Formats: sequence, C-alpha cells, structure tokens
Amino acid sequence: MRSGAAAGTEGYFHETAFYGSDEELLAIVVPFLRDGVAAGEPTLVTFAERNAALVRSALGDTTGVEFVTGELQYAKAASAIRSYRELLAEHTARGVGQIRVVGDVPHPGFGVPWDAWARYEAAVNHAYDDFPIWGMCPYDTRTTPPDVLADVTRTHPRIATADGGHHMNPEFGDPVGFLESKLITAVRPESGPPALDLAGPAPALARAAVRDVASATLRDPDDLDDLVLAASEAVTNAISHGKPPVRLRVWTDGGRVVVAVTDAGPGPSDPYAGLLPALDSETGGLGLWMAHQICSDVTFHRDTDGFTIRLVVAAS
Repeated sequence: MRSGAAAGTEGYFHETAFYGSDEELLAIVVPFLRDGVAAGEPTLVTFAERNAALVRSALGDTTGVEFVTGELQYAKAASAIRSYRELLAEHTARGVGQIRVVGDVPHPGFGVPWDAWARYEAAVNHAYDDFPIWGMCPYDTRTTPPDVLADVTRTHPRIATADGGHHMNPEFGDPVGFLESKLITAVRPESGPPALDLAGPAPALARAAVRDVASATLRDPDDLDDLVLAASEAVTNAISHGKPPVRLRVWTDGGRVVVAVTDAGPGPSDPYAGLLPALDSETGGLGLWMAHQICSDVTFHRDTDGFTIRLVVAAS
C-alpha cells in the first residue's frame, strides 16, 4: 500500500522541487522523510554532504532514515541507474509497498557537466517504473543554471512545494522525445593534435595502441584497463554497426585521456543508448552501456564526418 501523495499510483512517482533557501529545502524534505518513516517505508537520502548535514540537523532523530553514499550519490548517470535498480529490486522482493528517495542530482552548480544527467532525469521515468518508488529531486535555484532548470521542468511529471503541495507539472514532456533531443551533444574539439590517429584499426590493434598511449597518464591499472575495454567496444561497434571509414584518435590532457571513435554512420537510434543495456545485445547497445559504466564521461556527436563516440577516463 502506498502512502502520501503517491497513494493509489503505480510505478515511479517522480517529483522535483525548487527551493531558494535552506528553510525552503527543509520545509519540502523533512515532512517527506518523517512521513515515510511513520509509514514504515524504506526512506533514503542521497544528498551531498552539505544538504545531508542540514537534513540530519533538522530531523534530530534520524531513526528509520538511511543516508546513502557511493554510487547512489550519482557518481555516473548509468551506474546510478544500475545501482538504484538493484536496490529497488531488493526492497520490492521483500514486499514493501513504497520506497522513498530524496537527493541531489549533479549539474554545473556542483561543477559537473549536465548532458548525462539531463538524460538521466528523463530516462528514469522509464527505468524505475517497475518499482513502487516515490523519488524527489530538489534543485537549488540559487546555484542551478536556468537551462538546467528548464530541463528539470520538462523531465519531472510532478512538483513538490514548500507549503506541502504535490502538483501535476503541466510543463512535463514526453521523455523519449526529450532523450532523442539530448542523445547527440555539441561537438567538443580537443585542444591540439591527437597523440594517436589511426584509420580503420582492428579491435586488437586499437586495444594495444590505446594502452601504449594512455599508460603514461593512467597509472592505475584499473583506469587503464577500463579505457582500453571501452575503446575496444567503441571500435567494435563502429565496425559492426557503423559505416566505414572508422577512425580512432586519442588525446592525453593532464590527468585524463580522451578517446574518439568516428565512423560514417548515423550512430545509435535508441534514445536510452548507454543509460540502459539493450535488450538485444546484437544492436551494440551492451557495449555502449558498459562504456558508460566505466568511463568518467561518454558523449555522442555528429558532424560532416559522421558519428563520434567520445570516451574520457580521468586518472584516479
């Protein structure tokens, strides 16, 4: 049985909230958490340190509220979706009627690029709809850029307010249409010529070449292995599902390595590409999903040369 504003609903009850002061944040979040505990529901907080401290102080007694760290604090969009789905499946298997979650979503106000998280906010309307979750994503209007706030409004079906209201959002749009509009991002040229530029590499050659160039920057063997695997998957996808010619370029920039794999095809058509594993691995979607799990950043680009997947791994 679901409680509160989500009573009588099924699937993902997805809300945002906009606040301009700490007091507004607490007026929205504290009743949400206290009501969840009173209803005996799993009640999770995934705020970053500052907001988590505010909530702890306001609650006083935090019995029944779980403050979560790690991947559920949104280290990467695709890994956050995977981790949440695993956690939600565990709770659902125990027969809970509802799970409440509230937390920050990264954006430029936190010093984090927005592209992947904009897609996240749209994709979770589908990705979490198998579970009885009430998720609340508050955004601080003091630090969130206007373009991010516009995307947030388009991706959340409901809005919570400091007066206790929970309202349908008339600006909410079709998540698939939003994802399609965000799948391809603006081209981001790297500074200077690449350290490696190969035409038509086989996956084995790509792995060896990337490892050789990146090893001086990525000292941690796990970081290096992750990049080599992601680059190999990108080249394999370009050969199997794209169109020739295939080009592999690598840049080393301080503490990170950037790999770009370009082919003459149009790129993926699945709006969820990279965020969810493809049901049919023959489409190449599993490799894209894997790359999103292990890379610091993954973006898709189109220009006159065709489609490019850009992979970034930052040194640990």
